[in-house]
Amino acid sequence: MAPISTPGKPESARTEPSLAAGLLGHPTTRRARVQRSDHIFLALMLVGSSSALLMAQPSDGPDRGRMIYREHCMECHGETGKGDGPRAPFLSPRPGNLVSAATSAKTDTELLRTIAQGKPRTAMPAWQDRLALDDQQAALRYIRSLVQFSRSSPSSPPAP
Repeated sequence: MAPISTPGKPESARTEPSLAAGLLGHPTTRRARVQRSDHIFLALMLVGSSSALLMAQPSDGPDRGRMIYREHCMECHGETGKGDGPRAPFLSPRPGNLVSAATSAKTDTELLRTIAQGKPRTAMPAWQDRLALDDQQAALRYIRSLVQFSRSSPSSPPAP
């Protein structure tokens, strides 16, 4: 917002209108502010629901994500994502288990941030300068596909 100048006052005495003054101002101004806040709210909702957006994107098929994972991730995280790749025994700390409950509970936004920025003080590099965002997302879709939930068979009740 541009500062408001008051006639007869020096430029240094300009003041910014407060949000309360703007909301209490002219009805047209109120309407514009409400519309702007609606747009901001919508944008925040879209950012907050990036998991849904990521999953709603057209799929390239699992092959692209699998290829990226095999080329860039498998040496450390292993073929099934359990952190048991051929390089894993030589890394400290060990690579993360991508199919663990803790990793599965993270949002796509959190995992994409880790892929893009890496993890400090670990062997996990930042991929933001090496992989396009589409490739990072394809790798994440493949990683999510590695998680296999299964129901345990119901056990018999203990004998009395």
